[in-house]
Amino acid sequence: MLRALYSAASGMAAQQMNVDNIANNLANANTNGFKARRAQFQDLMYQNMVQPGTAAGQQTTVPVGMQLGLGTRASSNEITFTQGAFSQTENPLDLVIQGKGFFQVRLPSGELAYTRNGSFQVDKNGNVVTSDGNQLEPQITIPADAQSITVASDGTVSYTLPGQTATQQAGQIQLANFQNPAGLNSLGNSMFQPTDASGEPTVGAPGGQEGMGSLLQGYIEQSNVSVVQEFINLIVAQRGYEANSKVVQAADQMYQNVNNLTR
Repeated sequence: MLRALYSAASGMAAQQMNVDNIANNLANANTNGFKARRAQFQDLMYQNMVQPGTAAGQQTTVPVGMQLGLGTRASSNEITFTQGAFSQTENPLDLVIQGKGFFQVRLPSGELAYTRNGSFQVDKNGNVVTSDGNQLEPQITIPADAQSITVASDGTVSYTLPGQTATQQAGQIQLANFQNPAGLNSLGNSMFQPTDASGEPTVGAPGGQEGMGSLLQGYIEQSNVSVVQEFINLIVAQRGYEANSKVVQAADQMYQNVNNLTR
């Protein structure tokens, strides 16, 4: 009965973390470039009452044994990098990556961060920046009097000037990709940084031979959170929490019955 209490308590704690993860996914259902996380669990150690394969006689062994598990725990909440839906905008600097890859952003600390949120603007110096003012890397500068800004599928940024028909190139956007994107460290603001688990970034032109996706101008990638699926996951988590709480109540009732035997 004591094992049942602790095992059920571990199940309740795991489902609570599951609900916390679902809540964060739902809260970011309208966050551009957000990638949902999926909670994963693993069982804990087992108490071997009878080890499988133990000798039962001179010529026989125990076929299955008896092992009592001691509960569960949340092991990880993996980022799912499935493509989010595209939303058309009127901003020529709104970009989506069709396929693999991340935009590179230079943080105030000088470090590079990576994002799928391609909502960009131009600052007072003409530099292409995120909504937080962090510069796109490599730096792209557009003159104040630039017209007809065009971003090609290979990342080439061009524009025209008043009174001129020939286009001018401002630079080329480079994308980065990782061997294991799920191992990236989330910084918030749809930003990620590499870890030993993700590996070092591979940088290349959009649509290039490095397997990078191509760019599409005038669109924003929405969150990949499926609200319907998250509500289903929430129901399952609630029922799991409720089932474990019932086990706690049942074990408590059994303890009460044992204590009443002496009366």
